[in-house]
Amino acid sequence: MQAEIITIGDEILIGQILDSNSKWIAEQLNTIGISVYQITSIQDDKQHILKAVKEAQLNCDIVIITGGLGPTKDDITKLTLAEYFEDTLVLNEEVLEHIRNLFAKMKYPFTEVNKQQALVPSKSIPLKNYFGTAPGMWFQKNNKVVVSLPGVPNEMKGLLQNSVLPKLKETFKLPFILHKTILTYGMGESVVAERIEEWENNLPNFIKLAYLPSYGRLRLRLSAKGTNELKLKEGIESEVAKLAKIIPDIIVGFEDNETIEVVVGKLLTDKKQTLATAESCTGGTISNKITSIAGSSQYFVGSVVAYQASIKIKELNVSAKLIKEYSVVSSQVAEAMAKGIQHKFNTSYAIATTGNAGPTADDTDKTVGTVFIAIATPTTVFSEEFFFGKPREKVIERASNKALELLRKEILKN
Repeated sequence: MQAEIITIGDEILIGQILDSNSKWIAEQLNTIGISVYQITSIQDDKQHILKAVKEAQLNCDIVIITGGLGPTKDDITKLTLAEYFEDTLVLNEEVLEHIRNLFAKMKYPFTEVNKQQALVPSKSIPLKNYFGTAPGMWFQKNNKVVVSLPGVPNEMKGLLQNSVLPKLKETFKLPFILHKTILTYGMGESVVAERIEEWENNLPNFIKLAYLPSYGRLRLRLSAKGTNELKLKEGIESEVAKLAKIIPDIIVGFEDNETIEVVVGKLLTDKKQTLATAESCTGGTISNKITSIAGSSQYFVGSVVAYQASIKIKELNVSAKLIKEYSVVSSQVAEAMAKGIQHKFNTSYAIATTGNAGPTADDTDKTVGTVFIAIATPTTVFSEEFFFGKPREKVIERASNKALELLRKEILKN
């Protein structure tokens, strides 16, 4: 069973907004056994919409459309779909009553323009929008379905969860699609592929592997599809167990919610230990990752973003002589920063970063992309030098992930 997602809106095509709707819809469809064949973004143009829906129906059983359902003249999706299905718009009293009640609750004036929202194609099934005025619309013909939803994310999500997904499960006999994502850090995609080649070549035919690389980490996603859910679950778990024996040194956790910062947080919590960071070239990215996790206040004490040398000296007690002798981008300064923040906040562990993120090397002789990362532990301090290349965003993200990876390894040692 395949679906196509069509997002309508010039604001997407000119880069004014990011199409997060398609990502979310695809994830939700996947959970009920529907694969997404294609995602298309198109203009607010009648001919473009007609062409896109026609082509999507040739390829897929299900078409999900978002956008263009507002009350203004530039919102043409509803009229265009009525034309596509050779239909006319009729006033739906139930939708009209819902809109009136919604406006009365918010104490907004109800206008003739708002009344237009209650006009729906007669051949469609209106889907009640609990979070807004524009109803969703369900069209079904020749065992194929077209669903039109508002583009406003919370309205779209409410309609998809409350109405569309249950109705799709009632309408079609759907297979199971299961995923398991293994998170690895510290090794490049090509090296990992070489290490697991034999395992990958012997995967069962109902399980597929995808490599999902990003700065400093690699996700390995196993996907299984079929009609026997138990067989799929057992197959994936068996393959994960085999993989864990091949690359135990780089596996950090599982699923997207078990990132390196989550894993580090769990380790610190279990051991009742604390952490602080002193960041120069990473500019607070490490502390942002850590504090994005709920409950991180149990183990994360605080951070100093010491971008200038004067702040390293004043706030972290780094020796001016040390900076002059070795420069701010050095192992000596990184270790002094780590010890300084550890002492300042009285923590079990500390991370420090200093380097050249680019695009220029400023006053140092180190190449752009060079970063020193230091870890202070309850008993010692050490640092490592890395070269993360360009551009600036890549250097910052890779350095932040590498720092957390080094910390994780050190916590596990103690």
